Amino acid sequence: MEQVFDGHNDVLLRLLHSSERGVDPVAEFVNGTDEGHIDLARARRGGLAGGLCAIYVPSSDFGFRTPDENGHYATPLAEPLERLPALDVALKVAAIALRLHRAGAWRLCRSTTEVRETMAAGAFAAVLHMEGCEAIDPDLDALETFHAAGLRSLGPVWSRNNAFGHGVPFAYPSTPDSGPGLTEAGFALIRACNRLGILVDLAHITERGFWDVARTTDQPLVASHSNAHALTPVARNLTDRQLDAIRESKGLVGLNYATPMLRPDGQESAATPLSDMVRHIDHLVARMGIDCVALGSDFDGAAIPSAIRDAAGNQALVGALRKAGYGDGDLAKICRENWLRVLASAWHEG
Repeated sequence: MEQVFDGHNDVLLRLLHSSERGVDPVAEFVNGTDEGHIDLARARRGGLAGGLCAIYVPSSDFGFRTPDENGHYATPLAEPLERLPALDVALKVAAIALRLHRAGAWRLCRSTTEVRETMAAGAFAAVLHMEGCEAIDPDLDALETFHAAGLRSLGPVWSRNNAFGHGVPFAYPSTPDSGPGLTEAGFALIRACNRLGILVDLAHITERGFWDVARTTDQPLVASHSNAHALTPVARNLTDRQLDAIRESKGLVGLNYATPMLRPDGQESAATPLSDMVRHIDHLVARMGIDCVALGSDFDGAAIPSAIRDAAGNQALVGALRKAGYGDGDLAKICRENWLRVLASAWHEG
């Protein structure tokens, strides 16, 4: 079984919702559930040995737009969030991550050495990520605090605007060049991440924001859960020009399992075949090389193919890639080694 270190999941948000219903999030993760995509048992069955686990503050006003008769849709951006309520939610989510760590349900890792040791021991290697920085103040005091609590990766924006920059909408067909990029506070955030050793994730930012980060950061460029716009022209996917810049920086793209980002028609359908996933991997490898391609499932945050279903199904994708001609060394890079290389660079290791 190929061990997988996955670039993005929303299991902490699911556990927050469970906690709000009176369910113990630690017990749900350890003992298993019929809900969502990730718990400890399903992770082990699918070889999911760790990943970037998101602190994400949901938007109460957000809803996906229904496709028109041509299958096209353009979901408006969610309204910006107020910082203090967002901070309250982010702290609750971070507290769940810390409770899981204290209970031994997973290990919060702050170095790639810890990630490797944890995976080798058969435990779940969690890295704390923030998806959208509404909880962070423009003075960046909260960033220092979250970093001390274990935050090692962040995306400045989700698909909404905030003090740091502008996000892309969920739209098909659409270009990622949908609005402005970083604000002045956003440039300061990127420089602070470089100083602290926090990975900067470009998964939800506008194309102009992408280029703003590219000319500011000293890290490899990373889009943790995005696919190829040339194959599926949704706003969330990356153009070939963006892929070229990621290659030049020795960064990576993590394949998003969300079906609207995989299918040529941009639609949400569990009937999406594994061949669509392989097709995107093939394009990313052809454009960037095998060292710049990884996995970023979006488990617990998106509708994924029924052939995968949940974390237990990861090896179905591994098998499809092997059948498509990817050898053991290629699969090791795609499944974990490329992520560990990029994290080591962003975290100032070695």
